[in-house]
Amino acid sequence: MIWDFGWAGALLLLVVLAVSSIRILREYERGVVFLLGRFWKVKGPGIILIVPGVQQMVRVDLRLVVMDVPSQDVISRDNVSVKVNAVVYFRVVDPQKAIIQVENFLDATSQLAQTTLRSVLGKHELDEMLAERERLNVDIQKILDAQTDSWGIKVANVEIKHVDIDESMVRAIARQAEAERERRAKVIHAEGEQQASEKLLEAAKVLAQSPQAMQLRYLQTLVNIAGDKTSTIVFPMPIDIMEIVARIVGERDAGKH
Repeated sequence: MIWDFGWAGALLLLVVLAVSSIRILREYERGVVFLLGRFWKVKGPGIILIVPGVQQMVRVDLRLVVMDVPSQDVISRDNVSVKVNAVVYFRVVDPQKAIIQVENFLDATSQLAQTTLRSVLGKHELDEMLAERERLNVDIQKILDAQTDSWGIKVANVEIKHVDIDESMVRAIARQAEAERERRAKVIHAEGEQQASEKLLEAAKVLAQSPQAMQLRYLQTLVNIAGDKTSTIVFPMPIDIMEIVARIVGERDAGKH
């Protein structure tokens, strides 16, 4: 009876060891296996057999990780204080490095993303943060990807979500934008006046070269005035008549002397 119990206990122990040695890894998982503390190999997916007490396995998820970067206080190059948060998309491409080279690759990537966000944005002015967000995303992504490569991490994308500005700074930006619009309006008005004066000068030169054209223009002006419904009509005197009158007066005064 004792002999039977011994065999039963041994069989039960073998069953427990066999069950505990089986690991099932999903398609997106890999197992980093250590043999007596030393790295052995990366296994998976599927059924994996691990020798209890001799081998240990660490699961690694290969799916894309979406990490939210907490809001960071950033001082821009033009000394404006803003709060900026972002989101980082990355995944593990080398499970061995992700487990061996860094203690916790998720925390390490999060901390690195925060410091990189402050460092990169601090080199730019506020206008660049607001207007050139795509370029800043690419710059941050390249820096993160280069620094996490030794951890077996691939940073796929970085997106700046919000740039929060103080209320007083918002009002200052609004005043600046309004002043810029007024400046552009004045410039456009001045350019229009300049173009109009140039056209008037060209027209005056053409009319000066052809007295007949001046007379036709005078007649057209009279027609326009006659069609006006105002009670007061002013008839302009042709310039050549004024010249003739001035010449006659000059000759008369010369004869008196």
